[in-house]
Parts: sequence; C-alpha cells; structure tokens
Amino acid sequence: MGCVSTAETGRRTETVDTDAGPARITWLPAKNARLVLAVSHGAGGGIETRDLRALAAALPAHGVTLALVEQPWRVAGKKLAPAPKTLDTGWRGLWPALTAAGLPVVAGGRSAGARVACRTATELGAHAVLALSFPLHPSPSSQLRSSRGDPIGKPEKSRKDELLGSGVPTLVVQGGNDPFGRPAEFPPGEYKIAEVPYADHGFAVPKKSGLTEDEAMGVLTAAVIAWLSTLV
Repeated sequence: MGCVSTAETGRRTETVDTDAGPARITWLPAKNARLVLAVSHGAGGGIETRDLRALAAALPAHGVTLALVEQPWRVAGKKLAPAPKTLDTGWRGLWPALTAAGLPVVAGGRSAGARVACRTATELGAHAVLALSFPLHPSPSSQLRSSRGDPIGKPEKSRKDELLGSGVPTLVVQGGNDPFGRPAEFPPGEYKIAEVPYADHGFAVPKKSGLTEDEAMGVLTAAVIAWLSTLV
C-alpha cells in the first residue's frame, strides 16, 4: 500500500493490494467531512468520466470526502473488465482502506461499478449506495425494443434483483435516454431515482435537447448532494 499526495489540493492517491491485484484510490478530502462517498468506474472507462469529474468538483465543499476507485483490472492496463465475481473481490479488498477514517461510507459506482456496489453493500456494511447509470438491461444489442422504445424480449436478463437487493438506502441517477434502462423501465422498490433529462448512458446530452453538459451535470450533482444530506 502506498500514497502520493498533492499539497495544493489535498488530493492524494493510494495504492491498495487486493486479492484481485493492486487497486487505486484517488482521495479528494473534505474539511470536517461527515461521510465518504467511494465511487468506482464502469467496464468501459476509468474515473475520468464526466459524472465522476462533476462529483469530484462539487462534493468536498459539502462535507463529503470523495474516493475515486480504480479497480485492479484498470490499474493493470487491461482493456476488458473481468467477471463480476472478480470485480466484487477487488471492491472487498479496498473496503478497509475506505473505512479507515471511521466515517460512514456510501458505496457507489457507475454502470458495472454500480452493480458491484449493490451486490456487496449489505455484506460490507455500506451506509448507502449511489448507482450512476445502473445497467438494468445487459446491452442495447441484446435488448429488443418496440417502436415506442419499450423493452421486449429477454426479461430474464434484467438486473433488477441486484438493485432491489442492496439492502441499504439507494439512489439511482439515470439518463432519460439511457439505452441500458430508462427511468420509466425501473421496477418499484425501496430506492430513489433521479433523472438527468435527455442523457444517455454516459450522461451526454444531445445539442437539440437545449440542455448543456454543464446543466446536465448540475442536475446530477444537485440530486446527489440533496440525497447525501438526508443520510447523516
């Protein structure tokens, strides 16, 4: 385990050994922090996505220390994510470092990272779960849709059980046009859902929507900040 600090911002990077290989945490500390939000990336990218960058810029000023987690496969430079079991192993190995400060930890992630957070929340004692772009359906190519955009076929492929089984307070933030699951497709359950209008799986919004990227990220961060304020 090792750390690299940046004095100007307080940002520091920590390498953590897990049973799936070395993982990395980029810490963005808050003054007088009341909780930690640990967020991992998806299967197709790292911590540089627009939603994670927006949260990194906004949350420390609201008393939330952000921990941006890079899974071992990403740290190793691999292009393809491993099986869910291996992803969960890497996340479990990071947990002691995430809880070391003694603060409540909200487990989070985008896409595949959201699934990991949901699957392990109860086991690890997460205070809550933040699921960004939860992939309710396996992939657009395997999920047929009607002319109205309603999902048809392969209902057994839904990942709703992972979401509904988190066992802790959960917020889903979903793009209004996310092909992996639009907000209206999500099942009833004891979780909250916030919509970023017109956004796709990566929270990009089309120019014709009239919504800028900054405005879309403002919707996302406002929803997360408001929800986190109810937890502690």
